[in-house]
Amino acid sequence: MDGNASAGDMEGQHGTPHQKAENKHEEKVQDPDRGEDETKAEMGSKTWADLAGEMKTFLWNPEERTCLGRTAKSWGLILLFYLIFYTCLAGMFAFCMYVMLLTLSPYTPTYRDRVSPPGVMIRPYLNGFTIAFNVSQPSTWQPYVDSMHHFLAAYDDKVQEEKNIECISGQYFIQGGNESEEKKACQFKRSLLQNCSGIEDPTFGYSKGKPCILLKMNRIIGYRPGAGVPVSVSCKVQKGNESNLRSVDFYPGNGTFDLMYYPYYGKITHVNYTSPLVAMHFTDVKKNHLVPIQCSLNGKGIVNDVNSDRFLGRIIFTLSIGK
Repeated sequence: MDGNASAGDMEGQHGTPHQKAENKHEEKVQDPDRGEDETKAEMGSKTWADLAGEMKTFLWNPEERTCLGRTAKSWGLILLFYLIFYTCLAGMFAFCMYVMLLTLSPYTPTYRDRVSPPGVMIRPYLNGFTIAFNVSQPSTWQPYVDSMHHFLAAYDDKVQEEKNIECISGQYFIQGGNESEEKKACQFKRSLLQNCSGIEDPTFGYSKGKPCILLKMNRIIGYRPGAGVPVSVSCKVQKGNESNLRSVDFYPGNGTFDLMYYPYYGKITHVNYTSPLVAMHFTDVKKNHLVPIQCSLNGKGIVNDVNSDRFLGRIIFTLSIGK
């Protein structure tokens, strides 16, 4: 009897393990923030020196011989993995580029069905599309003259005779053979520009208030302008009184681009190709006025009325000639 009572008393005093676990759980439920408070208290008790020490240990742990938490072997494996990964990636990229380049020709563009008709550009071109000068002040027009001489140096008659050949006017100069063969180019002599050649009048008319402006078409490989009929050039006042532009002379001939200079075969094989020019001699322009002028290409397949592109088949510039 006494033994049983003693056992009961001890069980009552200490409780079973299951009861102890329940009691601990109840304590945690009663105070759920106790663990967090203790953690915060421990963190709050750390000084800056402690944090610096932990950071130093993280960067280099001499006991475990780790850097940033990794051993030398671990770092080596990671670096080896990324080296192999990026090497394979670079190899795949290089292989894809190589295969793609095999399908392309360095001489002729693969896709030309959507190439726009040619744009045009003028010379001289200094600081924009306004050509302004005073006849009585040579310093205002001399830069334009210098630009013209520099541009036409490649068109000197002697240079053209040495590099290029004479061609049959009025027909395309079609050259067969392998596309990698060097192509011949037709002569375009400076003297063809007559009054705008700078030979007879070295000032190109600027000293007289009758300036010359050169117009050239942009090069397009394989393009045959005009569909067998030479493309011509015309000029008019773009906006304003048409009487402000009373007379314009065109060279060579009546201001056309001869078919014999086409097609163009590209800079790799058409090494000595010289773009044909049309010179516009503005012999009678109203003085002391800003005159906006539009010069356009005219011919079959030529587009010159796209408002969003002022260089497609036409060019707009301003002349301002002072006395």
